[in-house]
Amino acid sequence: MAATVFEFGLRTLTGEPYPLAALAGRPLMIVNTASKCGFTPQYAALQAIWAKWGKQANGLVVIGVPSNDFGNQEPGEAEAIGEFCERNYGVTFPMMEKVHVKGPDADPLFKWLGQEGGFLSKPRWNFYKYLTGRDGRLATWFPSTTAPDSAKVTRAIEGQL
Repeated sequence: MAATVFEFGLRTLTGEPYPLAALAGRPLMIVNTASKCGFTPQYAALQAIWAKWGKQANGLVVIGVPSNDFGNQEPGEAEAIGEFCERNYGVTFPMMEKVHVKGPDADPLFKWLGQEGGFLSKPRWNFYKYLTGRDGRLATWFPSTTAPDSAKVTRAIEGQL
């Protein structure tokens, strides 16, 4: 099993490889997303976090990972997902290809995040948020109900910067 998040890779919405090793030394916030969910407005707060901390040297990288695993709330293909995020929330942070985040077909990254965080950290709905430190280890995680701009999340991010 992997020791850090930097051992994984994803693919962007355009299908390009996105090796997390290229982000070594930076804290990451990885979020499983969906366009037709009650938590979808969290995209705005995630974009604000990216705008605030993402441009700093070795700043936080927000990574959106669409999934259709919960309530079929991400039925669109890559192009539609990207257009939705940009048009409705001005998303400029990296968005990845749609993957499974639960079950036997879960992407290896999400299997690792669930194992590192313990049973309760496994995604149970859209917009679970995983914060890793500069060392690539899972620092903490937040369920869908915790807003990305909450004081709790802000303190956790600041602790990793």
